[in-house]
Amino acid sequence: MSGAAAVTDRPADELALERAFRTIHATRMMGLEFLNEQLRVEALGFRDWAGLRIGALVTPWSINLVLLSGPEHVLPPVRRGEQHPWAFPSGIYGFHAHEEPILGAYHQCSLFSPATGFATHDDAAAAARAALEALLVAPVPVAPAPLTRRALLSGA
Repeated sequence: MSGAAAVTDRPADELALERAFRTIHATRMMGLEFLNEQLRVEALGFRDWAGLRIGALVTPWSINLVLLSGPEHVLPPVRRGEQHPWAFPSGIYGFHAHEEPILGAYHQCSLFSPATGFATHDDAAAAARAALEALLVAPVPVAPAPLTRRALLSGA
């Protein structure tokens, strides 16, 4: 498959997210010393979730989970910069509301900012994918250890 075909097969929201953040990188973020130049802008793992779109975004300055309006729902109106709680299988997390002219409204939860601790883009992408997968999986309940006679008598 050619590179051009691979790009066109990707969902429009991922492409719009990358386009918006590449513009931010080339304008507002250009030359800032905390950028990790080993990283590039990449939207990862976007999927439908509760009528919205959830995925991860790697940039040279941060790694985030991102919620976008989806096929069934638009993001609730939240003032820019304010936090909105979202309930996922793994728990409740605060996502900050943002808006970009190219993209529109989105909610973002920071995982790493700045993203200076990653040696390669692949390492950063793996961390982003792992966080996204963990977000969407309910924690497994831990069964208490069986109480033994010795533990009972010793007060453990």
